[in-house]
Amino acid sequence: MKNDTKHLLNDDIPSLLKQIAIPASTGMFFNTMYNVVDTFYAGLISTEAISALSLSFMIFFTVIGLGYGFSSAITALIGNASGKNKYFLASLYAHKGIFFMQLLAVLLTIIGFATSPFLFKLLGASGHYLDISLDYMNVILAGTIFFMTNFALNAVLVSRGDTKTYRNSLIFGFFANLILNPLFIYGFAFIPAMGIKGIALATVLIQVINAFYMFYKVLQTKLIHFENVKYFFPHKKIYKDLITQGIPSSMNMLIMALGSIILMYFVSLYGVKAVAGYGIGFRVEQLMLLPALGLSSAVLSIVSNNFGAKKYDRVQETVNKALKYGFYISTFGIVFLYIFGKLIIQQFDNDLEVIAYGFDYILIEVWIFYGYVILFVCISTLQAIKRPKMIFYIALYRQIIAKYLVAVIIVSWLALDYIYLWVGVLIMIYSAAIFAYIYTQNLLKKLCV
Repeated sequence: MKNDTKHLLNDDIPSLLKQIAIPASTGMFFNTMYNVVDTFYAGLISTEAISALSLSFMIFFTVIGLGYGFSSAITALIGNASGKNKYFLASLYAHKGIFFMQLLAVLLTIIGFATSPFLFKLLGASGHYLDISLDYMNVILAGTIFFMTNFALNAVLVSRGDTKTYRNSLIFGFFANLILNPLFIYGFAFIPAMGIKGIALATVLIQVINAFYMFYKVLQTKLIHFENVKYFFPHKKIYKDLITQGIPSSMNMLIMALGSIILMYFVSLYGVKAVAGYGIGFRVEQLMLLPALGLSSAVLSIVSNNFGAKKYDRVQETVNKALKYGFYISTFGIVFLYIFGKLIIQQFDNDLEVIAYGFDYILIEVWIFYGYVILFVCISTLQAIKRPKMIFYIALYRQIIAKYLVAVIIVSWLALDYIYLWVGVLIMIYSAAIFAYIYTQNLLKKLCV
């Protein structure tokens, strides 16, 4: 099997970061807009439909979290094996990684069907609200295997430095969703009107189409083939590697979801308009962070291959350059949102109090961008060098323990104004970022010798 990752081991690091990060960021943007389209069409059905979508996403985020976590594991394991010129091992990780994700999907589907009615009721859904939530969720759960397969296929491609394929699939998904949503919601010709089920069916159908496209691209890497079907079969050692590498990253995503719920509870104590302002500000902030998330994908791809190849100087250069470019992006984001942040928030709501809450959030949160860049780069580096355990503890600290303590002290004990909650979050994020940076650098010094 040929090594098609030579460019990751030899090309100029700044060029590689741009080649991998820009398509990844573009794809994430269209994925974000995809969700906006779903929300827009759900709003045309009813307010309950929007709530059903939000409720379903909270539950399905478990699947997404596991998908992201284990896809990062597959990328890191393939990258390290490729860097060591162990191409057969890299191929085994690819074959067995895909089948592992599909087995996980079947398990999650069964658990999802069994528990979603109870979970929806626990979250306050009843009557018609519960019915439409299940209408949407049941279709999505039936398509879980395609979501997880696509996570695995993308993991293989990212290990080769290819983020363009996934970008293309997300761009296609966005435009296909614009067409399929109204067709399936309202019906056309032989297509029956399906309401909220139509939104879910459009999503699953797009996942199916993208699975064929991405599988075709994966076959071109030569990592996956059908010379011996046993390559796909479960293997204790490889599954152990996948679980060891994937669980901390998956838990990072799941803890993030729980942390968001905790924060939302304390924001809600300031009133409904504070929640609305925070929600708008958060979405604006996330769009500005997409380039930094793209950089984290590039770091995972480049570092995993070069660490495996023992090109430690390139590992350190990748981390340093990624931080440098991330800080440039952050500086642009800070200036941009200070100038245009209020105007952007006004496009979502014309209530002056909501706008004030949203802009207060932006004014503080933009200064956390540098901290997020450090966290993104360090977490990707720890995944890439196969030392992911600390990721879980960093997430537990910043998303649960510190976040809860900060919120309780500022909101409940001191009863400070809304803006001080975000000052507390800023301090908490930077404490986590500084620790992550020191820990990662010390680990690199020990391993890269």
